[in-house]
Amino acid sequence: MVPTRVAGGTLRQVGDQGRRWADDRTPWRFALSPFDPADPDFLADPYPTFAALRALGPVHEHPLLGIPVAVSHAACSEVLRSRGLGRVWADAEPAADFPGFNLLHRNSLLEQEGQSHARLRGLVAGAFNRGHTARLRPRVRELAGRLVDELAEGIRADGSGDLVAGVAAELPVEVIAELLGVPEPARSALRTWSNTIVTMYEPDPGPQRRAAAEQASAEFVAALRELATYRRSHPGADLVTDLLAADLDADELVGTAALLLMAGHEATVNVIGNGVLALLRHPAQWERLLADPGLDDRCVEELIRYDPPLQLFERTALVDTSVAGHPVPAGTKIAALLGAAARDPQAFDRPDELDVGRRRNPHLGFGAGVHYCLGAPLARLEVAATLDALRTRLPGLRLAAEPPRRPDFVMRGLRELRVAA
Repeated sequence: MVPTRVAGGTLRQVGDQGRRWADDRTPWRFALSPFDPADPDFLADPYPTFAALRALGPVHEHPLLGIPVAVSHAACSEVLRSRGLGRVWADAEPAADFPGFNLLHRNSLLEQEGQSHARLRGLVAGAFNRGHTARLRPRVRELAGRLVDELAEGIRADGSGDLVAGVAAELPVEVIAELLGVPEPARSALRTWSNTIVTMYEPDPGPQRRAAAEQASAEFVAALRELATYRRSHPGADLVTDLLAADLDADELVGTAALLLMAGHEATVNVIGNGVLALLRHPAQWERLLADPGLDDRCVEELIRYDPPLQLFERTALVDTSVAGHPVPAGTKIAALLGAAARDPQAFDRPDELDVGRRRNPHLGFGAGVHYCLGAPLARLEVAATLDALRTRLPGLRLAAEPPRRPDFVMRGLRELRVAA
């Protein structure tokens, strides 16, 4: 059998364990050489590589990442839901060089387990559920409409416009600022802080980006502490006020705000960018959406599934456990490769097709289990508002140029998306 080249790796014979039978009943096992998360060809379209991995088994060791990766939907769901696995925060080292970054994450709801997680999640959920999504609904729709109007003006003036810079990157940061009640000048800095901090999640960010992430973290910590001090004597109709009332301590409040910023901003930017690109590359699906606004909710879920903004999520074994039969000793890590789970034919019909009316869609884009995303309703609202504004204001939307991708694997998104109408 001739090795098959796929983006990011090569199929090759590696022995007789985990047998696969060829037509002549000869035992073979084929494994994928580790995909390089920095390979531009892989980043452009990782899904053929993921399909090849799924065909070989649900979990694979990945020497370049240094941990095994789950690639089937069932195995990824097990990683996210298993109580034998959890988030165990380890400070960025040397810890003395990263006090701000480590503070944000050490006190984040996402990095807690057991009783501390249950306590903090209960307090944050109670504050978040005090009508904030409903309060922001009119503002989100107003913002989406205004930003798309500005994009349309730019297209009329210049022939094309950048949907990422003009809409996708602006809307979520404005919504997070409204949610938290962040004033200027910190409001204008939120986007830069978020973009800079999340580079630390990539496999090899390098010393320059690590230093920049710490600087951004320190500035964010200072700004949120100043805001919290102000809100203690000047309460408002914002989440920071409600978090203070919920009796979070100062570091927990800052960590919660950072989680909302980075999860709520980065993921939504990339869902909108990746999703609109997918629609424009499948014009029949865009036409379906134009003809039937009732598909909006299903379309939002499909865009999250089809090209997920978060491709990989790690867990640490709290006890000796296993995932899909793959042993995970206590203290070691395993990752859910969410991009692979999203195209698993065992979980989705015709998984490589974009279907804005898809009914069965158990995607893992908002996580699963006890760490399911608290901000999911707000994220859905933002994406739906953007789709509605584009449909009503720019029904003739089309690609104006091939969009460049960001050189990142974990947070999958576009540098720009130039569109015309």
